[in-house]
Amino acid sequence: MTLGPVVLDLLGPSLLDEEKVLLRHPAVGGVILFARNIEDYDQLASLVAAIRSERAELLICVDQEGGRVQRCKNGFTRIPPMQEFDRLYQQDPEGALALARDCGWLLASEVLAIGMDFSFAPVLDVDDEFCSVIGDRAFSADPERVTALGGAFVEGAREAGMAVTGKHFPGHGSVRGDSHLELPVDNRDLDAIREKDLKPFVGLSDQLDALMPAHILFPKVDKDLAVGFSSKWLKDILRDELNYSGVVFSDDLTMAGATQMGTYVQRAEASLKAGCDMVLVCNNREGARSVLDNLDPELYFCGVADRNSMCAQKHLSRTELQALPRWKQTAEALTALLPDAAAMSVDPTSPGTQGSSETKSS
Repeated sequence: MTLGPVVLDLLGPSLLDEEKVLLRHPAVGGVILFARNIEDYDQLASLVAAIRSERAELLICVDQEGGRVQRCKNGFTRIPPMQEFDRLYQQDPEGALALARDCGWLLASEVLAIGMDFSFAPVLDVDDEFCSVIGDRAFSADPERVTALGGAFVEGAREAGMAVTGKHFPGHGSVRGDSHLELPVDNRDLDAIREKDLKPFVGLSDQLDALMPAHILFPKVDKDLAVGFSSKWLKDILRDELNYSGVVFSDDLTMAGATQMGTYVQRAEASLKAGCDMVLVCNNREGARSVLDNLDPELYFCGVADRNSMCAQKHLSRTELQALPRWKQTAEALTALLPDAAAMSVDPTSPGTQGSSETKSS
C-alpha cells in the first residue's frame, strides 16, 4: 500500500464526486472526519465504507478524545474529559489507572468497530486550566500523573488494535494562546521544558505510534520556526535525542499558528522537510487543492516512518464489542465519571489538534 503524505477533510456527511477524485490523488494518504461529517451511526458507517470503496488503504481518522472533543456521539459511549481521571487518581490511584486503561480500550474499540483506523489521542499536554484550549483535555497539571494516566490509556488503546498519537509535542499546556487563532510564544528554555512539558512524551516515546507537534514558537530553542516546521525540534530533539521512530503528523496547516510559513504549499513543504511524515490540510478546500496540485512529488516519501503503521491492527464488530462484559462495565464507569451535563454542553472546538473546533483539527 502506498500512502501519500496529505490528510484531507470532507465537506459534509456524504462523499461528493469531486472528493472521490481528490482521494485518488497520489499525494493523499488519509481522511480526517469532523462532527460536520457525522449525523448518526449508520450514516457514519456508510461514509467510512464509501471512502474505503474509493481507496481501501487510506487512513481514516478522527479527533475522538472525550469531553469537549468527541466527534462521534450517536451510537458511541460518552467519554469524560481526561482530567476526570486525575480527580479519581488522587483518591484511588490504582482504580484510576485501571479505568484509564479500559477507557483507552473502549474508545479505540468503538472507533475501530465502525471501520476507522485511529483517533488522534491521547492529549499528553501538562495542564489543568492554564491554557483554555487544552484545559480539561489534559490528564493533569502534574507531568508524572500525565505520564501514568496517559500510559494506561495508551496501553488499553493498543490492546484494542488502534495506533495512538500523542499530542501536542513538546507540550501546549504552558501557553495561554490558542494556536487556532494565533502563534503562541513560549519563552522558556529547553531545560525548563524538559522539567515539565516534555516528560510525558519522553516517558511514553517508545509506546507512541505517532506524535503531533504543536504550532508554538519556542524562541530559546528555535528562534524562527514553530515546532511543526522546525528541524531542530523534529530531527535534532525528537528523532536524534529521543530516538523516536514513529509517525509525525503536522497539526492542521490551516490554523493561524501555521501562517508564518506562507502559502499552503509552502507550509506543507516546510513541515515535510522539517521532519513531519504526514500533513493535515483541513477546512480550506482551495488550500488543500493547491497542495495536491503543487507539492513536489519528491517530498511524498521523504519521511522516515512507516505510515502504514497507523492502520487498524484488528477490530471487533459493534455487536461483538457490546456483547463483552468489559464494554458494558467500562461504559457504565465512564458515565459515572462524567461531570455535570451542563458543563459538557458547549464544545469550543466545534468541528484534533490543539483546541479543535467544528472546523478545526486536534
